[in-house]
Amino acid sequence: MEKKTKKATKPSRNDSESTIWSFLTQKGTTASFICITLFAILVRIAVSIHPYSGAGTPPKYGDYEAQRHWMEITLNLPVREWYRNSTVNDLKYWGLDYPPLTAYQSYIHGLFLRYFDPQSVELYTSRGYESYIGKLLMRWTVLLSDVLIFFPAVIYFIIVYYSGIHEGSKSGRLWHFAMILLNPCLILIDHGHFQYNCISLGFTVAAVSAILSDRDIVGSILFSLALNHKQMSAYFAPAIFGYLFGKCLRRHNPFLEVLKLGLAVLGTFTVLWWPYLYSLEAPFEVLSRLAPFERGIYEDYVANFWCTTSVIVKWKRLFSTQALRILSLVSTVSTCLPSMVLLILAPSRRNFLFGLLSSALSFYFFSFQVHEKSILLPLLPASFLAIDEPLIFRWLTYFALLSMFPLLRRDELILPYVALYGLFVLLYNAPVQREDTRQTRSPFTTLKYFVIACSLLLHIVYFMITPPRRYPFLFEAVMMLLCFSQFFFIFMYTNMKQWELLKLSSQTVREKKNI
Repeated sequence: MEKKTKKATKPSRNDSESTIWSFLTQKGTTASFICITLFAILVRIAVSIHPYSGAGTPPKYGDYEAQRHWMEITLNLPVREWYRNSTVNDLKYWGLDYPPLTAYQSYIHGLFLRYFDPQSVELYTSRGYESYIGKLLMRWTVLLSDVLIFFPAVIYFIIVYYSGIHEGSKSGRLWHFAMILLNPCLILIDHGHFQYNCISLGFTVAAVSAILSDRDIVGSILFSLALNHKQMSAYFAPAIFGYLFGKCLRRHNPFLEVLKLGLAVLGTFTVLWWPYLYSLEAPFEVLSRLAPFERGIYEDYVANFWCTTSVIVKWKRLFSTQALRILSLVSTVSTCLPSMVLLILAPSRRNFLFGLLSSALSFYFFSFQVHEKSILLPLLPASFLAIDEPLIFRWLTYFALLSMFPLLRRDELILPYVALYGLFVLLYNAPVQREDTRQTRSPFTTLKYFVIACSLLLHIVYFMITPPRRYPFLFEAVMMLLCFSQFFFIFMYTNMKQWELLKLSSQTVREKKNI
């Protein structure tokens, strides 16, 4: 029997890269998703062993203590007293300042803590409570919230996105799934600094997924849940309203469609706010806690318009709080309005995703009381677009990390910061067919590398050099200026893409009429 011989060929670079990446992608889809999910959980656990916000820093500690204190309050006081100042509920000491769904979440998590460690949620005497078991239990509440709400929502989004909007390869879907689940900013804030953004963002992801799959009523209910967990979810409200309203106008009975969505939202709000509808004053008592105007128009050094321009214009000195509130409202509405109108005129799914990013950036730039962690909201729709607009996603992630660097350094989270930064770079550069992998070298490449080099240099300078006594926050200000310039570039780009999609939609309509 004649033996057949094959000519040996040297594997190309692409082949070898594909072999490395195929370790995951050559398996079944379910197995691959499970592997990524388990790895994402492992990363979260690894980050959670590090310090948290305000660890060992009395008298008010930090966000960790705020979340624990809310569990203490909701467990030990009647629901009507949760937002009311009293001798046992001093609102100046981390009073509840989020909507009712956050309070209910705190109550459920408080039951969990009380079962295993009753001392951690005892009324008043547990203030500043810090112990190993307490930290472990608190970390578990975040991880469980993430796994039960955010993870399923992301899976839902991937299924919807690749069944109706984008036809991607299997490796592309897995890469996209990993990019959203392993977002370094969300992991560092929730599992390092300590918050529950995964809940409101998870409801938002689920709402967007439902709306993209034409389950508009379900999407409206889910987004109402997000709004009632964290009021910052309103960053997405103009885009969601514009897209749904644009869809309703194109249906047989627009008024009925709008009415159904309105009733779904009203019903959800009524259920969640029911304990506070016993009088006319009670809802306003809660609402007054959701708008902390006394904190000022921004906190610390955040890369938004007000803080960046305060280097030249001292907004807090020149204007009263009332004047800044009006100025902030007008600026926010005027900058997000064009995007919302474009969505009403051309309510396509792709336009919707760009609209979410544009709207979130508008609020981040101009709304009242913005802090560093608010960049998580624009990052979410950027991650939706990761496979089609990878450069925008990567760029926003890089500079979102830089903008949060001073905060994370104060929390002593430098090691997980560096580790997750490196992990993001490795995963992003996995051999997956994306838009940027087909691009050739352009005149902007040199500028791009220069900006990245500047951001890396700022990290080193922040560590190695002491700022002048006269300008103790000089390096934070430089970081803020650099990040704001990049965020603003992305904001302009998303608005430009929406205009292009409107023109494309108009051209398609004209062609159909001519047929």
